[in-house]
Amino acid sequence: MEVRRTAPVKLDVPDKRCEDFHESAQQFLYCANRAAEFCWDDSDYKQCITANSTARDALYDGLRAETDLTANLVQEAIRRAVQAIKGCVERWKQGKRVSQPEFTSWSMVYDKRSATFYRNKVSLSTVNGRVECDFELPSDSPTPYEQYVLSEDFEFRASTLQYDKATDEFYFHSTTRKYDTENDGDTGIEVSADTGHQTVLGIDLGVNSLAVASTGRFWNGDDYDHWCREFEKRRGEIQQRGTQAAHNALLRLGKREQAWRKQYLHTVANEIVTEAVDHECNLIVFEDLSEIRERLPQAKWHHIWAFRRLVEYVEYKAPEQGVSVEQIDPSHTSQRCSRTDCGFTHEDNRNGEQFCCLKCGYAVNADYNAAKNVGIRYARKQKHRLRSSPKSAGGDAPVDVRLNGGMLNGESYQRTAGD
Repeated sequence: MEVRRTAPVKLDVPDKRCEDFHESAQQFLYCANRAAEFCWDDSDYKQCITANSTARDALYDGLRAETDLTANLVQEAIRRAVQAIKGCVERWKQGKRVSQPEFTSWSMVYDKRSATFYRNKVSLSTVNGRVECDFELPSDSPTPYEQYVLSEDFEFRASTLQYDKATDEFYFHSTTRKYDTENDGDTGIEVSADTGHQTVLGIDLGVNSLAVASTGRFWNGDDYDHWCREFEKRRGEIQQRGTQAAHNALLRLGKREQAWRKQYLHTVANEIVTEAVDHECNLIVFEDLSEIRERLPQAKWHHIWAFRRLVEYVEYKAPEQGVSVEQIDPSHTSQRCSRTDCGFTHEDNRNGEQFCCLKCGYAVNADYNAAKNVGIRYARKQKHRLRSSPKSAGGDAPVDVRLNGGMLNGESYQRTAGD
């Protein structure tokens, strides 16, 4: 099973080099928008270019000549545009209103060649050479950066540099990946419900992991909790002073914390949408949040707030990439075995972060199991709806669950007591 972790870290950018990043971001967005313009065709979605190699071969040399960006940054900008075009084409095929993608948000994607990691700093390519930036890490350890980015178990993947205009700060969201060899036979799924061949990405929200996708990708809650604790600790220190200056400092800290939370969740939302686009999913399915306080009584207020904001952010970001968002009743998704030949449901199947089916012995991360069930439940719901619809000619439109190793028809997923 593939496991990914994203560790956001604040950069200490030399004052004289900040403008290099800003200029680089402008040129990166220019390349992405030029690529989107080249790949788009208003008259017919079949004429849109959705192959990265085709766009790269046509645009790379010209964009390299027009900008001062390094080769890898130009390629990442083209890739971002092609992914957005793919999402829009899928939405267009479904008869939904779409328009040419436009990129305006300050962000750049760095791969292994355009970013080099050291113990306490990172070297990033810009239009004016490389810039070495120290990490601003808290004094206590281990931090999420140390747990994931510096761990030999995780390998560095393409990551995102973002700028927070409200605080005038740069953050590098480093993405890492490792493979869980204990679950090699079950490396994640994409669920597809065929109402016009929809491909669904199931997302589970929980306390142990902020979000988990049915493809096996994790967005861990440890780093989010870590920085929440840091802000709480700092707030307590300031409150003890009891002065007017301390009161003003608390107000500034509150604004900074709010901006950080929003930025962090925007990053996760972007990555969820990208995960859907990368796996050619045109629908993201979350669990219904209407009764989340009752289902997760142990969750802190900032978890509940984060869940709601995360879904909201994905709901307005996803359509820009041609991806829709739905919510579904999550009852028993954490207790049900997601193995296609089982489906046994029992409350004792789950024990904290681990899921172990009492019937078939299937053992896996509990949140990952629930994410697969979220997607499977939507597929089965759509199967039932299509059969009941008088518009369905044969009443037997196929609804499939797609595994990394093949396809599973929704009919073969067994119903069991307790579902």
